[in-house]
Amino acid sequence: MYLGYREISFSERLCYNLLRGEKMKIKTEQDLSCNEIEVIIKYPQKNKQVHRIIDFLQSFDMQIKCAGDNAEQIINILDIYYIESVDKKTFVYLENTVYRTDFRLYQLKDKLRAYGFVQISKSCILNINTLESIRPLFNSRMEATLKNGEKVNINHNYLNGVKNALGGDKEV
Repeated sequence: MYLGYREISFSERLCYNLLRGEKMKIKTEQDLSCNEIEVIIKYPQKNKQVHRIIDFLQSFDMQIKCAGDNAEQIINILDIYYIESVDKKTFVYLENTVYRTDFRLYQLKDKLRAYGFVQISKSCILNINTLESIRPLFNSRMEATLKNGEKVNINHNYLNGVKNALGGDKEV
């Protein structure tokens, strides 16, 4: 479609949240006169889902400084699968790589909570967006399988936090 001074390519999808029965319409529009990406969120009322979408969009530009291969690395938080503290050192796990950071686990937990990170044990926080599945283990613990196939254990003391991060009404 051509509208005088700019060319627009438009597509629209209707997505359903199968668990809640909610609908979300997603529209994308290419505007050749635009210099940057603009995201507009329209909603009937600002609810938890709207807040989660906003938090997710804001996380696109969040990064943390890590050390790796004798050089400083800047890691986007969306690429992080989980963060673990071992012997007072903090490690950041990506799909196929591990980096070390000078941040303490509690600092990262507080900083990343709004972006889908949840504590799963005393020494580990998980990016809930990398979660593939959860299955029960003995002693009221759960095993989380991540999208890269790696498995991490969820301590029973942290199950409610995981449930809330998943949306509050999912069965864990």
